[in-house]
Amino acid sequence: MKFARELKEPAFAPREVLAGTDARTLARELLAMTQEKFSAFFKGSPMKRAKLRGLKRNAAIVLGNIGTRADVDLLTRTLEDDEALVREHATWALRGIEDEGRTLPRP
Repeated sequence: MKFARELKEPAFAPREVLAGTDARTLARELLAMTQEKFSAFFKGSPMKRAKLRGLKRNAAIVLGNIGTRADVDLLTRTLEDDEALVREHATWALRGIEDEGRTLPRP
């Protein structure tokens, strides 16, 4: 991209919790995140507008699309989340993993 430039404004730098993390790992971290950790990590960030329940819902969708059988335990625990929206999407993700028969790639 000939017009792309590295951002130098610190306000736009990725948060430590997000920097250099692949989508699957980030999704797993978000699903396991407590409200307290969410508030601390994203203090003063526009990410707080999505709220933890929105990020967890999105994380479940990510795992439903690219997750593996290694994610089943985490998604199963997510079925006990306080938010119905999160539980609903964890159920969807579990079905996606089951339907695809996805397993961990071999090294």
